[in-house]
Amino acid sequence: MSGQQSEAGSDDAGRTPQRPKGRRPGRADTRGAVLDAARAEFAAHGYEKTSMRGIARTAGVDAALLHHYFGTKQQLFVAALDFPISPDLIAQVILTGDRAGAGARIVRFAMTLWEQPPVRERLVAMLRAAATNEQVAELFRGFVERELVLRLATALGSEHPELRVELVMSQIVGLAMARYVFQVEPLASAGIDTVAALVGPTLQRYLDGVGD
Repeated sequence: MSGQQSEAGSDDAGRTPQRPKGRRPGRADTRGAVLDAARAEFAAHGYEKTSMRGIARTAGVDAALLHHYFGTKQQLFVAALDFPISPDLIAQVILTGDRAGAGARIVRFAMTLWEQPPVRERLVAMLRAAATNEQVAELFRGFVERELVLRLATALGSEHPELRVELVMSQIVGLAMARYVFQVEPLASAGIDTVAALVGPTLQRYLDGVGD
């Protein structure tokens, strides 16, 4: 009997503690899980229809933990969808190399980025949120104007440089919406080189001012 008790006691003592069922506790990797879940939810539903509870549910954590880490939904959006491309890199692509080939170069660069699922997910979420929420649009607009438009306009040095840069951006955003959000065919399936050859000259005209 004493042997059985000893064996039973040894079994109890040697068991691996069962993890309690329910939400995941606030471990070191939880913040990353929340950011991943937020990117997925914002990309899938847009800013307005995404809720903190929905993000928490996708991340497997309590909603209170999101408020602890990030505060409001807007603050979580900014943290999760930080601009995925360095403005320095964009400026380098546009301004480095043959000026006559800048239009096609911009199209190739933008589409190559959009073809990467993590980047595409972030940018789709940004576009949808900016289209439905003025506060988010202002955040996005302010970032782009401050970090990209003014820098490129100064470097271009042509007449109406800010307008020219914004026209280029409007073409890229429209292309991205049609190809990756609405997935309009045959544009959605066209090769990058084909699209660059067709759209590049329009961007080039914006940059060079042909027809002024």
